[in-house]
Amino acid sequence: MNIQRITMHLLGFCIFLLVVSCASNPYKKINKEHRKSVKEVAEAYRVIPPTKEELDYDTLSITDEWVGTTNFSIRRPNFVIIHHTAQDSLEQTISTFTKSSTQVSSHYVIGKDGTIVQMLNDYLRSWHAGRGKWGSVTDLNSVSIGIELDNNGFEPFSEEQIVSLLVLCKRLKWKYGIPTANFIGHSDIAPSRKVDPNRYFPWKLLAEEGYGFWYDEEVVQPAIDPINGVDLIELETMDSLPQDAFDPIIALRIIGYDVSDPALAIQSFKLHFVQNEVDSELTDYDIRVLKNLYKKYL
Repeated sequence: MNIQRITMHLLGFCIFLLVVSCASNPYKKINKEHRKSVKEVAEAYRVIPPTKEELDYDTLSITDEWVGTTNFSIRRPNFVIIHHTAQDSLEQTISTFTKSSTQVSSHYVIGKDGTIVQMLNDYLRSWHAGRGKWGSVTDLNSVSIGIELDNNGFEPFSEEQIVSLLVLCKRLKWKYGIPTANFIGHSDIAPSRKVDPNRYFPWKLLAEEGYGFWYDEEVVQPAIDPINGVDLIELETMDSLPQDAFDPIIALRIIGYDVSDPALAIQSFKLHFVQNEVDSELTDYDIRVLKNLYKKYL
């Protein structure tokens, strides 16, 4: 009886430890699956292509001889693309990104409290950008880091989130030498499909810290005549080019926007740099912003 009682107690204790372990690490199972997937990817890199002779001159064989070189490396990210999750919580986003059926992921997710959750090694290709284009780059997933901010798409971002984002951007810029101009939003690369991060995102603050560009407000903003209350634009603030020589669509293309649909490109530009009036029409103010800004991307 004593032995049976001791055995039952030990069994119960083991079950208790298992339950506590699972409760303390709810992502244990998915992390195990992640390690398995990484191992499979690593094996693909280790494969040495067989030669024609080794394939018995199969019609699909193309390699006459294999000579391995040591002059290679893994991918190096050159862009940071910022998103909002369009979901209701950090936990919901993690659940979405760990389901194979969704076919979507990101390198980092930042919660409203500033918690940074890393979901992929920076060198792995995440599925966050989808179909998009920036300049001549048409496969942004292969050259970028994806950062998702826990935000439903219709609300301001928390101070804690932005502080963590700035810390993360600082690390990524330093580690990979990412150019200032290459910190962009999902809406920038996919004007026809995406609007994230939303109009509340503080692009100006990021630019002040060295992550993306912003226009010179003291140049763009007109002075106000205190007597007549009309706008005054000093001659030195005007573009040096003749007025009819400036083409807004060319300027948008220089920045990086896909201008195959000019109206959508304008809308994405305004979502990033104007924010308070997001439509497909360029006002005089928008044009002043664009004329001041595109030169920074030259």
